[in-house]
Amino acid sequence: MRTTNTLATLGWAAWIALAAPLAWAGDGHDHGETPAATAGSASPRFTATSETFELVGVVNGKQVTLYLDRYADGSPVKDAKLELELGGVKIPVKPHAEGEFEATLVQELKPGVVSVAATVIAGEETDLLAGELDMHEEAHAEEATHTHGWKEYALWGGAAGGGLLLLATLLRRLRATRKPLFGGAA
Repeated sequence: MRTTNTLATLGWAAWIALAAPLAWAGDGHDHGETPAATAGSASPRFTATSETFELVGVVNGKQVTLYLDRYADGSPVKDAKLELELGGVKIPVKPHAEGEFEATLVQELKPGVVSVAATVIAGEETDLLAGELDMHEEAHAEEATHTHGWKEYALWGGAAGGGLLLLATLLRRLRATRKPLFGGAA
């Protein structure tokens, strides 16, 4: 019986040691991974690339900001002319800064996937870039899956360990109270 009590005490001590870290640190005080802070939903964006150029577009309502870089090194393309089509509709584009352009849509884009085509003319280089713009970004952000942290796993592991310890203790007590069926003096 003494061994059972010792095992039970050791088991409970192990369970407390596993569960105790959950009480030691609160959110922001555990020095572990913290979720990224977000100020709001991100604006829908697209990329269209070729072997020479990379175009990134950010849509904010009716305003589209475009960034044109060289694919090889990411440097802005100087003195480039850009023609843009969204969903087969030509959009007037104005240069804003080196490698940066702006366009204004007649109306906001409707939810769905919109095809993107851009023609780049930079000096003697001409290229056609293609991509897609997914206007469902808010829906994707809301469908983020639940992630499990180490605290949750520790809690489940501690609970499972405590349950197994309790079961082992009950089985030992049951065996100790049973009368032997065989044996005796010969």
